[in-house]
Amino acid sequence: MASSAILLGLGMAAVGVAGRAYLKYGKHAQSHLKKTLDSIPNGSFSKYYKGGFDPKMNKREAGLILGISPNASRAKVKEAHKRIMLLNHPDRGGSPYIAAKINEAKDFIDANLKK
Repeated sequence: MASSAILLGLGMAAVGVAGRAYLKYGKHAQSHLKKTLDSIPNGSFSKYYKGGFDPKMNKREAGLILGISPNASRAKVKEAHKRIMLLNHPDRGGSPYIAAKINEAKDFIDANLKK
């Protein structure tokens, strides 16, 4: 019983010390953290492309959609298309629009590959 009271008192003291330290140094730390976060460019931590689709498919966009170089071999294009379509197929809950863009990207790269 006595040990519970001692532990409770130590816990409350720790909370008090932490609260005092936060009030003393917290505002400075918050402003420093905010400045640091504001200096980081938007999208730096995202592996996804920010922005929408172009009105007309181009090599760059097709490569971004499939996650490959626009000059990749036919085998790479086929493998990337299969991998992405398995994840985004409309029958498995994916978006029909995204699936259409994936197919369009594959067709665009296939059409522009050297025969």
